[in-house]
Amino acid sequence: MSDRKQYMHQSVAQAVRDHGIDTMFGLVGDANLFMANHFVSGCGGTMVPAAHEGGTVLMAQAYTQVTGKVGVATVTQGPGLTNCFTALREGVVARRAMILLCGDTPVTAPFHPQNIDQREVVKATGAGFEQVKSPETAARDVATAFYRARKERRPIVVNIPSDFMWAEVEHQTVVFAYPEATAVITEGPVHEEAIGMIASAKRPLILAGAGAVSAKDKLIALAERMEAPLATTLKGTGLFKGHPNNIGYFGTLSTAEAYDVIGAADCVIVFGAWLHFLTTDRGALLKGKRVIQVNNSPSDIGAFFQPDAVLIADAGQTADNILYWLDEAEIAPSGFARQLPSHDISVHPKGDPEKSIDGCINLEYALDRLNEALPENRIMLTDGGRYITEVWCRVSVPDPGSFHMTDNFAAIGQGMQQAIGAAHGDPTRPVVLFMGDGGFMMGGANEFNTAVRTNRDLIVIICNDSAYGAEHIQMLDRQMDPSLTEFKWPSFAEVARSLGGQGVEVTSPEGLEAAIEAINARKGPIIVDMKLDPNSVPRMRM
Repeated sequence: MSDRKQYMHQSVAQAVRDHGIDTMFGLVGDANLFMANHFVSGCGGTMVPAAHEGGTVLMAQAYTQVTGKVGVATVTQGPGLTNCFTALREGVVARRAMILLCGDTPVTAPFHPQNIDQREVVKATGAGFEQVKSPETAARDVATAFYRARKERRPIVVNIPSDFMWAEVEHQTVVFAYPEATAVITEGPVHEEAIGMIASAKRPLILAGAGAVSAKDKLIALAERMEAPLATTLKGTGLFKGHPNNIGYFGTLSTAEAYDVIGAADCVIVFGAWLHFLTTDRGALLKGKRVIQVNNSPSDIGAFFQPDAVLIADAGQTADNILYWLDEAEIAPSGFARQLPSHDISVHPKGDPEKSIDGCINLEYALDRLNEALPENRIMLTDGGRYITEVWCRVSVPDPGSFHMTDNFAAIGQGMQQAIGAAHGDPTRPVVLFMGDGGFMMGGANEFNTAVRTNRDLIVIICNDSAYGAEHIQMLDRQMDPSLTEFKWPSFAEVARSLGGQGVEVTSPEGLEAAIEAINARKGPIIVDMKLDPNSVPRMRM
């Protein structure tokens, strides 16, 4: 091979590196082994070796969210891809920009035992598909996948036939510039109508979602000018923490007092949120109110609720513009925020340690105590399960960018993988993962060792009710035998130690204090196995 040429698998690895990516998550097989090897040995990249193919995709998704880069994963052909099905769907629903470099069986071997129509598999998940058309186009095809991932905000699978891998090509650097959307404000009748609704409101309230995080200061300025309460969606959690106008969550996660404030509002100005049905409590919280929705993504409008006015515009600039017109028209402040109680109504009532029964700990108390004791600069992730809404209500984060939910597809068992990806995305901060016992056994146990092998600062809190809790309560509600939902698991603390990490079991308030001491003294990944009574875990706030 001449000095100017390289093999195609080397060109693919270099194409990834050309995009500024230095970390790849993967599990190697026949069809991606040499590409992954060259990424490390020839390109100076880091390969994080997962225990399961689906874990690679989930790790890359969390890496995307923490770093803002396009996460990259790689798996082999056939079963390597089919094992990623649920993870790819999670990325589609969560709108994560990542790419999966997937080997494929040789085009000349249709009877290969791992042959499957990989395009159709990917298509069913909703992810994008980018075929490497020839060895000569491979670098450009990878660049197209990176561009599409950012533009389409979903995983893109790059399909690479394995019989191309050793073809000689001349690598050319191809990186497509991605134009950032121009920040705009609206004009015309709809804009004027929206301003009129806001100006005439007696009890206005500002609601912010993930799309308005960068506009925090401008939203606060508008709220102070209007004397309006501030609330957030789940994905905007913590945005207004500490501000006197903050009432916390808007929706089914609200405290009772915050819910009453929302109910009393006559106008809701929504920035960067798509008004999910749980945010609106299935429309109940917006009934009888004027709703103005500000969002720079037209596809987010009307998915769950039709507002009275829609402004396809930048959140920060629109907040500035509203404030300007309120001043120009000399509109008096509403005084609504001055009616808020003097105490913080975003905080749920404290849990009672006396409600802990023998051999178990009360979940509300345990979460309140952990909220106080866990590292303040934490990144927090939650898996799925009955316990999850109680975690969201009681365990805070420094800012919205420090919170990640891993069950956008409502699938449990994906938290450990994403926690590892987050820990690689920002190794300077501790990552705290809350997950259930079922989720740990389904997808957490196998990847906990990955956290150990890669030496991540990971704190795993298992809310262990020895059951599939949501199903357990449904059986009880119908006065049916819940035994099919109950499990006698091994000691997760012992499992953690056998996998090379640390483990501690909590069965009482005193045991929780010992666990907190172990967390503070940790030297690597640690699992805290909190035993819960399956009959007293709070119902989901849905």
